[in-house]
Amino acid sequence: MRRERGGRSQDLVVDPQSGWIRGVRRVESPNCDERPVGDAPELIVIHGISLPPHEFGGPWIDRLFTNTLPADAHPYFATIAERTVSSHVLIRRDGEVVQYVPFHRRAWHAGVSSYAGRTACNDFSIGIELEGADDIAYEEAQYTTAAQLIGELCRAYPTLSTRRIVGHADIAPGRKTDPGIAFDWPRLRALVAMQPGVAPGTGPGTANGAPT
Repeated sequence: MRRERGGRSQDLVVDPQSGWIRGVRRVESPNCDERPVGDAPELIVIHGISLPPHEFGGPWIDRLFTNTLPADAHPYFATIAERTVSSHVLIRRDGEVVQYVPFHRRAWHAGVSSYAGRTACNDFSIGIELEGADDIAYEEAQYTTAAQLIGELCRAYPTLSTRRIVGHADIAPGRKTDPGIAFDWPRLRALVAMQPGVAPGTGPGTANGAPT
């Protein structure tokens, strides 16, 4: 699926064998491992992240996910620099996609979590980070890219469904709030429904209470 960024077009094509998106910037994170035997990607989790909080751009998300975040570069970094976390993908404010973990592997993005009675959501989910903050509007380019990526993921991995897309807050209520009140779920649902191979009327939903 083709997306536009910075006046240029780029295809988002997921290779289900390697688990990588062809042609996007790749920053391999060590914070991942194999999924448990028998588990496959069944859930898509939307996150929001900014480092430092409410500031965009810079190398800091890459540095966090590769265990190279300098604790002395910002007061907030001292509180998180020792964490070993990652996500499969980041979508920056301009729609750029960065991939850290191949989709068939388990990224460490959800933490203590549950979905529809199942715990340990990392085992069976794909994590998509959007560069943003709970109370700052996300960019249209991010919604467009996220919807295109979700459509491509659902085509590459038949175990996924557009009916199983949730926010981090939905699988870790009381502990996490992202992607936050500024995230436009109806906008994402509408764009996902427009993707080739996605039946009209389907969209993000969860037994845990995400918007449907």
